[in-house]
Amino acid sequence: MNPWLNAALRVLACIGLMLLNGALIIYMLRKVLGHMHLRLGPTELGPAGIIQLIPDVVKLLVKEDRHPGKTDRWLYILAPFIIFVPALMTWMAIPFSNHLMAIDLNLGVLMILSFLTIGPLGVFAAGWASHNKFALIGAMRAIGGAITYEIPMVLSALVPVMLAGSLSLKDISLAQAGSFWYWLPGLPCLVIFFISSIMETNQSPFDMSEAEGELVEGFNVEYSAMRFGFMYLAEFANNFIMAAIIVCLFFGGWTLPFVNPTTMGWLAPVVFLIKTYLVIFLFMFVRGTFSRYRVDQMLALGWKKMMPIAIVYTALVAFVLKVIAMKTGGGM
Repeated sequence: MNPWLNAALRVLACIGLMLLNGALIIYMLRKVLGHMHLRLGPTELGPAGIIQLIPDVVKLLVKEDRHPGKTDRWLYILAPFIIFVPALMTWMAIPFSNHLMAIDLNLGVLMILSFLTIGPLGVFAAGWASHNKFALIGAMRAIGGAITYEIPMVLSALVPVMLAGSLSLKDISLAQAGSFWYWLPGLPCLVIFFISSIMETNQSPFDMSEAEGELVEGFNVEYSAMRFGFMYLAEFANNFIMAAIIVCLFFGGWTLPFVNPTTMGWLAPVVFLIKTYLVIFLFMFVRGTFSRYRVDQMLALGWKKMMPIAIVYTALVAFVLKVIAMKTGGGM
């Protein structure tokens, strides 16, 4: 097959999966929060509340695409794409099975975390270009939260990387196959990565960049129609990405304990999706349970608690692995 056509088909497949995943997570979010908060609309409108999706999509498609005056025109237009495109690119390195992935990268973890750090720049660009003080405050909060939580998130990801000896999500998933207790040392990092993922995806109780009760929707308050839709879709795409990374780093990806991963066949992507959506359900459970943190509480949790724990624990695991390697003849 022509390499350009092959690349185009892979990108189109990622776009299709991203759109389908967005619709599914929106429906899932409305169902979960609808039952938790006793909201009648999302749970009763149509069979199992599925008709609620139709007005959601139609509203975004037909709403007026307004362009407020005094904005930085080109930055205002570009900001949704700065948020959307990195979210799309991260799908390329997600391994749904041993062979089902857009591209098999030996630096998959590094690529995904690098692209995820671009999203807050788009949020800041949207707030700055909107010429709105509420949008600018929301954008500044997004940058502060991103700096606070991305560092412990990356540090916590280093532990499974060191245990597997690879930055490839495929290799990390395969390293967990057939061993139930192998990833016990990574459990503290799982907690840190999970909390950081909630912040990274702008989910309650850390959705400081939006905080609609005080910032009138925050950084995207001046956006409407599909410009807002791109940001909305990227948020749900990032939900899936962070859940997928957690599954690959800490829960064996598509593998199952005591099952040969090469014999799973079509069951592998099904197992991967079930695990991923269970993690997404945990995100939604936290979102519907806890009240929003104050800004100072959010920053204190990141800098004063999660950061020191991540640094000390990562260094401890690295030291233990080095000692083991030296004793077994693999060290200095």
